[in-house]
Amino acid sequence: MTTPLQSEIETRLEQAFSPNRLDVINDSASHRGHAGDDGSGESHFTVVIESAAFAGKGRLERQRMVNRALGDIPGERVHALAIRAFAPGDG
Repeated sequence: MTTPLQSEIETRLEQAFSPNRLDVINDSASHRGHAGDDGSGESHFTVVIESAAFAGKGRLERQRMVNRALGDIPGERVHALAIRAFAPGDG
């Protein structure tokens, strides 16, 4: 089931990066009762994204790009966000 915040994350990343691959995985259920779980079911996510926009960028810069595209979501509306960002041909 796709949650509203999960859909918003997908939309923002699609608009910013036109990715070849985008998987937004809601990991919140596996963190129920842990630190940062606010009971919303939308506290922990993993993003796997592949886009030409990441070509020539290091891991940290790619993560910064994703965080900028997501605006207020990381750290404010989501407790934890794991990012795996790739350029085509990375492997």
